[in-house]
Amino acid sequence: MKNQYDVAVIGGGPAGYTAALYAARAGLDVLVLEMLSPGGQMATTPQVDNYPGVGLGADGYTLGESMQQNAEHFGAETAFAEVTALDLRADPKIVTTSDGPVAAGAVILAMGASPRKLGLPGEESHIGRGVSYCATCDGMFYKGKTVAVLGGGNTAAADALVLAKLCEKVYLVHRRDTLRADASYLAPLKAAENIEYVWNAQVTGLEAGDSVTGVQYTDKVSGAAHTLPVDGVFVAIGRAPNTALLEGQLELAPGGYVAAGEDTHTALPGVFAAGDVRTKPLRQIVTAVADGAVAATEAAAWLRSR
Repeated sequence: MKNQYDVAVIGGGPAGYTAALYAARAGLDVLVLEMLSPGGQMATTPQVDNYPGVGLGADGYTLGESMQQNAEHFGAETAFAEVTALDLRADPKIVTTSDGPVAAGAVILAMGASPRKLGLPGEESHIGRGVSYCATCDGMFYKGKTVAVLGGGNTAAADALVLAKLCEKVYLVHRRDTLRADASYLAPLKAAENIEYVWNAQVTGLEAGDSVTGVQYTDKVSGAAHTLPVDGVFVAIGRAPNTALLEGQLELAPGGYVAAGEDTHTALPGVFAAGDVRTKPLRQIVTAVADGAVAATEAAAWLRSR
């Protein structure tokens, strides 16, 4: 890792490595800063079926490594280091990492967002084995089976509707007695004959061996304990953008996402946001890579204009 680059990309997921690929191919000196491993959230997905060109599916970790190798083939560099501080108003911009500071003419924010978790025993160890956080990503694995969606907001409602078209039965489990989802979801939910509501349910645990077999909950009204037999659990209680470092540096939208449009420009010149970290209607691998390409192209144009 050198001390200065044309572009620093924070995050080594699909958005980050696509940005690095496009920036490197534009002749820029690019550094990708990733704390854990290439692929970001995608790396935890055991099978990716909805990204064009991967055939009948690839595991997310392998796909992430391929994206890293592709970007590095054209000259991008990777440093596995934690970003601990940012000065995005400086010129050049300063990125402080666990391996020391780096200066960059432009910064592309691609830190992603993480699904909010329930914190149940066995939840982490059964991700990909009955626990999922994305119906669009993983719903096909439960075709013809019984699943539970945990939550009551827009994410839970949307996930339940996706799964209702694939699964034999969908339990929509909520801790209150009404949904918080927008009214536009209510009629489609009512029309789905294989969705059953479980109200006033405080989820307390999972039944699982090699994979999930049930959801344990307590009825908040009666106090009775119950178990729903299911093949999978979709946790849909929202996502948390990884933007803690940006507080006080950059305008954040409600929910903590970076306020940036389809051109990926943020409120600060030379700072761009790509992938799940920015405000957008759909957070998928395919939309992340699109953002990465746009962000790198816009960053290159901005650097040339100076």
